Amino acid sequence: MLKSMTGFGAGRARVGDEEFSVELRSLNHKFCEVKARLPRELSTLEPVVVKQVKDRLARGAVDLFVKRQTATASGTVPVVDVALAREYARAFRELAEALGTPADISWAQVATQPGVMKLEEKGIDQESATQAVHGALEQALKALEQMRQVEGEAIHSDLDARLKLIEGWSREIAALAPRAVEDYQQRLSERVAELARGVAVDPQRLAQEVAMFAERTDIAEEVTRLTSHLEQFRALMASSEPAGRRMDFLVQEMHREVNTTGSKSQHAEISARVVSMKAEVERIREQVQNVE
Repeated sequence: MLKSMTGFGAGRARVGDEEFSVELRSLNHKFCEVKARLPRELSTLEPVVVKQVKDRLARGAVDLFVKRQTATASGTVPVVDVALAREYARAFRELAEALGTPADISWAQVATQPGVMKLEEKGIDQESATQAVHGALEQALKALEQMRQVEGEAIHSDLDARLKLIEGWSREIAALAPRAVEDYQQRLSERVAELARGVAVDPQRLAQEVAMFAERTDIAEEVTRLTSHLEQFRALMASSEPAGRRMDFLVQEMHREVNTTGSKSQHAEISARVVSMKAEVERIREQVQNVE
């Protein structure tokens, strides 16, 4: 079944009082390109998460966002420099002794001194964080793949309808091709008879002209190749493997055969169908750009 290259997925995992969230956004791309944005303290995980995405997705430009949220809004926690606090307390006692005053020192007084208490970024357990990010990313990938599959089913239906149109016109062209030669022979005979005005015309020469016209306008090979391309395209649509790039190549080949058919044919009904086929092949080409 076909998969689209566009989609969105999100996942979350919690470790203690911290939450890790992962978001994935993917768009069309010729290859699989992953751009990861992680918090500074998780930067070492970038190669791991990029590989995890590439192991699951064959094509697409993927933006990966990892966020870390702690219980505090700022993500920082107060840290006490106990050694410095002891030194402040000792200094206060020495000062009180030197001044001959009571050494009534409270912890609040010590805590307010410069450097005793400060805010620092909360440390992180790399092992726990790695497991959490891995789990959140797995959730995001499943959601992304589900969305890509749903959109792929819609693309499959659209492509199927367009292929049926092209197949129908191709059969009509194959049936019209012999009539084109017959119509040319009739027009040629009538024109020669009109110009000859009763003078005998060499039937062998007339047959030779018709044969040359038939050879010039023979589209049997193009119709056969186009039919083969359509069959291969349908096989790729039914495949479970990523097929977007191969589909793109087949669409180019379809376009080539349809163009050649149009340049060879001099029959109005065939030309009309060729114009319609070109339009549908172009629409298929646009859709294939979305296929993984």
